[in-house]
Amino acid sequence: MDKKEFSKLFDHTQLKPYASDDDIKKLCDEAKKYNFKTVAINNANIEKCKTYLKDTDILIDAAVSFPLGQCTLETKLFETKDAITKGAGELDYVINIAELKNGNYDYIKKEMEGIVNICKKAGVTSKVIFENCYLTNKEKIKLCKIANEVRPDFIKTSTGFGTGGAVLEDVLLMKKHSSSEIKIKAAGGIRTLENVQKFLEAGASRIGSSSGVKIMQQYDKIFNEK
Repeated sequence: MDKKEFSKLFDHTQLKPYASDDDIKKLCDEAKKYNFKTVAINNANIEKCKTYLKDTDILIDAAVSFPLGQCTLETKLFETKDAITKGAGELDYVINIAELKNGNYDYIKKEMEGIVNICKKAGVTSKVIFENCYLTNKEKIKLCKIANEVRPDFIKTSTGFGTGGAVLEDVLLMKKHSSSEIKIKAAGGIRTLENVQKFLEAGASRIGSSSGVKIMQQYDKIFNEK
């Protein structure tokens, strides 16, 4: 994989609640310098990023119902539409974890269908955040089966704001139980080139990280590409 292909694996992330305008501009400047796939941000920053990334192919990746997933379905659908209207080209939403725990699988499917359908109509990439640190393997597999019916573009391990982030065993499990047409995003605590390589080998095809610059610098050092 050459450097351009490698850099496009990354959603360059700044989701801290106290991120300033300077932090968001820095994120976008870094994304342009390293040619990342997206900047992953909270929705209040979409229009700022749209300005900073004008005339580039870098997409804005909006986080919906982040990080808890505990909005009503109506709120999530509105937030999805609003994010797309304001300029999001990709969208990551957190499932209603409580309803999954309640065994309310019809609700989880309805939620996923609603958000994914809005994204498909708009030509926007959809990613479903499982937040695996709170789930049993049985629940993760059930989510994969629901995703196989609904067909989001990606299923994703974590927000990075829970009690744990991405782990290789979860990616392997998600890969095993999901359709080959659904891609996997690993996110949460991925900070080194070595970690990235392990997650790619396990089956991930997108990486969410706030350490993208550091990882690209490690790539340059090892592969001597500037």
